[in-house]
Amino acid sequence: MFGNKKTETIQGKGAGSMLPGSVNLNSLVKGTMIEGNVSSDSDIRIDGSLKGTLICKAKVILGPTGAIEGEIKCVNAVIEGKFQGTIHVDELLQIRETADVIGDVFTNKLNVQPGANFNGAVKMASGPAKANVGAGTSAQKQ
Repeated sequence: MFGNKKTETIQGKGAGSMLPGSVNLNSLVKGTMIEGNVSSDSDIRIDGSLKGTLICKAKVILGPTGAIEGEIKCVNAVIEGKFQGTIHVDELLQIRETADVIGDVFTNKLNVQPGANFNGAVKMASGPAKANVGAGTSAQKQ
């Protein structure tokens, strides 16, 4: 009933097809709210609401219906929804035209598309932004 063939089909057409090269995608769907700390070793997409700290050793995608209030530490990020707080991105932070970002940004590379609402301070590093993704919720060391 639940053979490997069906599992492979679901993975191939589901999360894996959303992010090339990524088979593991965590997802917080629209209408779901979490308060607390979230940690992930693989990519995560937020279309619901998170109030707290998100630590991801891969890519964070905040969808257009998503909202995060708190802190994000990750390797790469795409923000399309509402974010308020502090974000630490080791490599590339993309703020899309639908984004509403309020807070402090620490990143190596930043791409803000026209139409995005972005209010806050930016500190760019010449190397990785030292998000300390594997270091739990400790403060950024710069």
